[in-house]
Amino acid sequence: MTEPTNESTSVSQVDVNIDDLFGMPGAENVMLPADNKEEEEEKKSVFTRETVDTTFLDKPTEKETPAVEVKATPKEVEETINELDSLIAQEEDAGNKGRPKVDKSGLAELATKMIEEGTLIPFDDDKPLEEYTTKDFRELFEANFQERENKVRENTPREFFQALPEELQIAAKYVADGGQDLKGLFRTLAHVEEMRQLDPSDEYDQQEIARQYLYATQFGTPEEIEAEITDWADLGKLEQKANQFKPKLDKMQEEIVARQLAEQELKKQQQEQAAKAYTDNVYNTLVTGEVGGIKLDKKTQSLLYSGLVQPNYPSISGKQTNLLGHLLEKYQFVEPRHDLIAEALWLLADPDGYKGRVREQGSKEAVEKTVRQLKTEQQRKLTSSSAQEEEPTRKKPVQKTLSRNSGNIFRRF
Repeated sequence: MTEPTNESTSVSQVDVNIDDLFGMPGAENVMLPADNKEEEEEKKSVFTRETVDTTFLDKPTEKETPAVEVKATPKEVEETINELDSLIAQEEDAGNKGRPKVDKSGLAELATKMIEEGTLIPFDDDKPLEEYTTKDFRELFEANFQERENKVRENTPREFFQALPEELQIAAKYVADGGQDLKGLFRTLAHVEEMRQLDPSDEYDQQEIARQYLYATQFGTPEEIEAEITDWADLGKLEQKANQFKPKLDKMQEEIVARQLAEQELKKQQQEQAAKAYTDNVYNTLVTGEVGGIKLDKKTQSLLYSGLVQPNYPSISGKQTNLLGHLLEKYQFVEPRHDLIAEALWLLADPDGYKGRVREQGSKEAVEKTVRQLKTEQQRKLTSSSAQEEEPTRKKPVQKTLSRNSGNIFRRF
C-alpha cells in the first residue's frame, strides 16, 4: 500500500523577480510601451484560389477550370506575379509607343468570378473592377497571396496547439505565461491523471479514492483516515463511498491544476505591470530633456531611452538584454575595462559622492588652468618690460646738411 500524501494548494502573494523580469545585468525582458497607433489594416484575402491555367492572362475568353481549394505554392505565386509584371510592362510600353493597350477584360472577368465564389476578396474601395489597371490587378492578387501566407502562419500554431494532448496544452500555456517549474507542473499533472484513472469498482482503487478524498478534505490524521476506510470496508460501504467521492475528487484535482495556472497567470500580469511601470519611468525621466542637470539633445535622448528599454543584444545568460546590460558584460568580460566598470559602480552606489568628487575635480582643474594663464600673462608682461628697460637710449642722429655758402668756391663776394 502506498504511503498516502496530503495534496494541498494555497494561493499566496507572488513577488515579482526583477532578475527574471529584466535579466542580469541588463533588462532583456523589459517590454516596450504599447504602441497607440493603430496598425494599418491589410487588404483582406483568402487562402484558396481557382486552379486555372495562368494562360488566362493571354487568353481571357478561355473556359476556366472548376474552383478547387488549394494552397498556393511560392512557385505558383511567383509565376502569377511575373505574368502580371509582364502585362504591366506591355501596358507601359504600349502607352509610350502608341501601341494598342493590353486587354484587361479577362482579368476583370476572372476576378469577378473568383470574388463571387469566395476565393478572392476585393479591396474595400468603390472602384469597379472594369476600371482596374494591370497594376491594380497585380496589387489585388499579391495582397491575397500575402494574406494567405499570413493566415497560414497564424493558424498553424493554433492548430498544432489544439492537436496536443490536454496535459501538453496545459504545459504549453504554463510556459507561455512565463512558468519555469515544469517538474512541479508535470508532477501535479501526473497525480491528476492517476486519480482520474482510479476505478470505483476495483477494491484497491476504492480504498485509494476514499483515502485521497479524505486527505484532500483534511478529514483527520493518517491513523483516523485509515480507521475510517477500514470501517467502511467492514460495513460494505467502501464501493458506495468511492462512487460518491470519485467525481468530487476529480473536480478537486482539476482545481489544483487550475489554481497553479491561475497563479502563473497572475505572476505574468504582475510582470507585465512591472515592465510597463519600468518603461513609463524611463520615459518620464528622459522626456524632460535633462538628466542630472545636464541638457540632452534629441540623439542622446533617443539613445538613452532605447538603450534602457529595448532588449536588442544577446546576453551571456542566453536571453536578450538592453544596451546597459550589453555594455556591462562587454567591459567586464569581452573587452575588460574595469576602470569604466568601477566608475559606473561608484556612480550607482553613491551618486551624490561621485558627482561631488567630479565637480571638485572640475573646479580644481579650472583653478589650475586659470593660475597657469595668469602666470603666463604675468611672465609675458615681465619679459616685455625687461626688454624695454635693457634697450639703450638712442640719440636721434643729426642730419648733416650743406650750407649753401660753405666751401663754395664760386661764392660771389
